[in-house]
Amino acid sequence: QPLADFANNKPVADFYCATCTEQYELKSKKAKLSQIINDGAYDTMIERISSDDNPSFFFLTYSPQLSVNNFLIIPKQFFKPDIIIKRKPLSASAKRAGWVGCNIDLRKVPDSGKVFLVKDKQVITRESVTQQFQKTLFLREQSITSRGWTLDVWHCIDKLDDKFNLKQVYAFADELQRKHPDNNHVKDKIRQQLQVLRDKGVIEFLGRGCYQKLS
Repeated sequence: QPLADFANNKPVADFYCATCTEQYELKSKKAKLSQIINDGAYDTMIERISSDDNPSFFFLTYSPQLSVNNFLIIPKQFFKPDIIIKRKPLSASAKRAGWVGCNIDLRKVPDSGKVFLVKDKQVITRESVTQQFQKTLFLREQSITSRGWTLDVWHCIDKLDDKFNLKQVYAFADELQRKHPDNNHVKDKIRQQLQVLRDKGVIEFLGRGCYQKLS
């Protein structure tokens, strides 16, 4: 199904699917794929990713010869406010004095949330793209708070080897406590989210506090 263009003044959205109404924002540049992506106005971005119809994001990098080097989608369920970095306001002498922009920090997105259609000039098969995209759709069914916890624990797991244990995940407790200062039962939440990720086929429980990531 081809995507349709939005009008030029649509904030934080470039395309939409007329069949499923999914919205997309495209970021492209003639450079290597980086982990920090420049974006527009901070307040507008936060408002859009927090809305009910927030967009998924395409990221495209291309060569001087205009061939595609990388093309990936980050589905909308992976966007939460802490991956949007607030930039300093423009100086008083600037044309838009006081304007506040933002950056997108892709380092805070779990690997499973980076769905490549083209990676290092290699086209990824439709089957692989579809499988990876559909595997994370369960996040859309969660509340914003629950999704935040799932993504934060998932991101911690990404830093571990394919086989890991509960003690290794507990090592992130202080980091998770800082992200969720109102929760006094962080280790309980870690175990809960590991069960969620197990039930959704992201990880497998091997017994005796050990787990394995699933591809």
